[in-house]
Amino acid sequence: MMKIVMKFGGTSVGTGENIRHVADLVAQYAKNECRIAVVVSALAGVTNSLIEIACKAKRSDAKQIEAFTEGLREKHLQAVSTAISSKAIQKEVAQIIEKTIFELEKVLTGIAYIGELTPKSRDYVASFGERLSAPIVWGAIKDHKLETQWFTGKEAGIVTDSNFGEANPLMNFTSHLIRERISPLLEKGIIPVVTGFIAANQDGIVTTVGRGGSDYTATILGVALQVDEVWIWTDVDGIMTTDPKLVPSARMLPQLSYQEAAEMAIFGAKAMHPRALGPVSKENIPVRIRNTANPENPGTLITKEPKNDSKEVVKAVAMIKDVAMLNVYGAGMVGAPGSYAKVFDVLGKNNINVMMVSTAVSEANISMIIKRDLLGRAISNLEIALLERGGFVTEVSAEDDVAVIAVMGAHMKGTLGVASRIFSTVAKKGINIRMIAQGSSELNISFVVKEKDGIAVVKAIHEEFKLDKA
Repeated sequence: MMKIVMKFGGTSVGTGENIRHVADLVAQYAKNECRIAVVVSALAGVTNSLIEIACKAKRSDAKQIEAFTEGLREKHLQAVSTAISSKAIQKEVAQIIEKTIFELEKVLTGIAYIGELTPKSRDYVASFGERLSAPIVWGAIKDHKLETQWFTGKEAGIVTDSNFGEANPLMNFTSHLIRERISPLLEKGIIPVVTGFIAANQDGIVTTVGRGGSDYTATILGVALQVDEVWIWTDVDGIMTTDPKLVPSARMLPQLSYQEAAEMAIFGAKAMHPRALGPVSKENIPVRIRNTANPENPGTLITKEPKNDSKEVVKAVAMIKDVAMLNVYGAGMVGAPGSYAKVFDVLGKNNINVMMVSTAVSEANISMIIKRDLLGRAISNLEIALLERGGFVTEVSAEDDVAVIAVMGAHMKGTLGVASRIFSTVAKKGINIRMIAQGSSELNISFVVKEKDGIAVVKAIHEEFKLDKA
């Protein structure tokens, strides 16, 4: 009997019709002798709107709170009436929705009175999306005459540190609690429905594991319950060779290693959250990306090692937009221990994450890629901290019209001439490369071009390595 964790993302539970379809899928597998635990995201767009209203509440806008919660109530009650046919179950779920909305109103009103939104209260507000969607999915499964119970991540036993917004699970303690609370239900054929994204610290205070963190919840549950596979149901067939909007001939990759999938997730592959593969890779539990709209497709299977018969050197190419290149120059950096550390320290203290780094052996300059919307903050803080003091930095410059191209594949490691083919392909298009970086894993070569050239580069590399052909 196969044991599976099934996670359904925001688009998969976006409407009442979609939730009904999710329940049909769960019922189909449950009736085929599968033991299933379900993890659900908030309805599409709800988490964003919750964070937005929390920020508005901080400015004491009480009228907007009332209008927002009324709209949220209507949205979820509409989903209830469409997803669930039994009037008795509809009433039961509607009561949970009403109670949860009432609690949300009180929280937002409290934020408005205090005029302050802390990371702790922000996490608490963000948790309401999943707390509203999970009971509807639970009711729709119950409508199929299946035994089921729903839990918040906190109730299921997911315990984290207190790093609000990006909390890290305490895996040993979490696994113990999940086995204690959820395993007995699976053994009896009861389907647990667990909210994704939400957990609690050791004091029982609600935390979240980062945006898109329902994938993470699913793999945490998968490890704790020692399932056969974790299925991430989404709105794409699997992980693609590139964005099909850029290259229509892009194809689905049938199998990837954990390392390859993690690289692709970090570089924006829509189907997977970057941190989610950490728990399962240690326990060697396969993950499968599947499409709720195309359930006949087996999707992309992610395992420890890629298929041995795979001859593909390059597996995928991605383009990351909305980035900027930050250049720091200073002759005083040459031979000065700790000069780079000072640059990163300034950025880190201002919550600016560096996505990519390149430096010359001369040590006179360092180039970094950061999010474009953080560029102004980065330049101003570097100038204040390092330029005005007459230190080792003499110039800070930036380019905000760039894009990162990432070329990925496990077989790139140890294969001669891959970088040469990539850069020759770009050169043939008459496109200049602004910056290059490659990690020691050799799974990924990343480089920077002008954003206007990005799509042409992706198409050229996709064609050069024949990624459209299996």
